[in-house]
Amino acid sequence: MLKDITLGQFFPGTTLAHRLDPRTKLLVTVLYIAALFCADSFLTYAIVTLSLALAVRISRVGLRPLVRGLRPVLFIVIFTGALNIFYTPGRILWQFGFLRVTQEGLIAAFFMMLRIALLIMGTFLLTYTTSPIHLTDGLESLLSPLKRVRVPVHELSMMMSIALRFIPTLIEETDKIMSAQKARGADFESGSLLRRAKALIPLLVPLFVSAFRRADELATAMECRCYHGGVGRTKLHVLHYHPRDAAVLVLYGALLAAVLLL
Repeated sequence: MLKDITLGQFFPGTTLAHRLDPRTKLLVTVLYIAALFCADSFLTYAIVTLSLALAVRISRVGLRPLVRGLRPVLFIVIFTGALNIFYTPGRILWQFGFLRVTQEGLIAAFFMMLRIALLIMGTFLLTYTTSPIHLTDGLESLLSPLKRVRVPVHELSMMMSIALRFIPTLIEETDKIMSAQKARGADFESGSLLRRAKALIPLLVPLFVSAFRRADELATAMECRCYHGGVGRTKLHVLHYHPRDAAVLVLYGALLAAVLLL
């Protein structure tokens, strides 16, 4: 299950999706999410799904990593669908006690599960095709107007970049600790829910210790390099918009407009 968590991973490449400006990809992701939440019919969901399929095809990441990333949240997706099935009023198709399945509930559950899946796959595709450093630069550039009201934009972007960077590291550390605990006889999979929760304590304690140790080492390394925030700092790679960025933004703007009109 831990190996299925792919958030924060970056797949290097030279495709159009990789070469886009990170600010463009962030704005495109916002437009895609807005179109996804505005979709309310089979046609509009088909348009949004087609746009994601086209982006996956262009990025050459493949569908398998995106589907694998859905496995850790599969329970949440199914639970959300079940709530919509049984608690959406409408024309009753089946009823047993207080449980009832309605036609509107089935449609709402299908749309909600599809929305969550497309949302997760779309955001994962952003991290797959953009390195954490470029994400930090793009986010800081987009939020730079907030510096006038004393919002620590650089620090917020840096924290987000570090968090994304260390997700795969912490997952790998968790897998090592679990393997070591299993070799000592620990059982994380059998027993009642309470027993399995108690079995996680020997896993969480060394994981938190390791995370705080890594954070302390990172802070020490940044202080040794005289890091004092973003004041007066320059960029090794200066971001520049290209015609392809404008074309992609116009395309996704048209996608949002089409969903709103339909």
